Amino acid sequence: MIETIQPDGWKAPKGYANGMLADGRLYIGGQIGWNAEQVFESHDFVGQMEQALANIVAIVRAAGGEPSHITRLTWYITDKKAYVARQREVGEAYRRVMGRHFPVMTMVVVAGLIENEALVEIEAMAELGPR
Repeated sequence: MIETIQPDGWKAPKGYANGMLADGRLYIGGQIGWNAEQVFESHDFVGQMEQALANIVAIVRAAGGEPSHITRLTWYITDKKAYVARQREVGEAYRRVMGRHFPVMTMVVVAGLIENEALVEIEAMAELGPR
């Protein structure tokens, strides 16, 4: 059985699902730096990255998991220089959301993202175990 995961109170996505749970594996579509109402509160790389991670954690929790269940993160960033220049701040923001849990990660620099204001998009996978 496959179940769609959508945190309570979030504005419905258009044409995609935020999360899909199948046999204890949670697949999380790319999350960007907007809030539950799909509004960008930050136009800053670190702020958007922190919000994208918080969105991922919200989806994991909506499925009954915790950040420690996240097994993979794939990051798509539009500005490598912004990431490299602010790695310390990135690490601090990461730990605020994820603690000291470090799943496997891949980072890809892209020319752009679908939402013009988005500076980062992160997709994730989590292992929640048998249901």
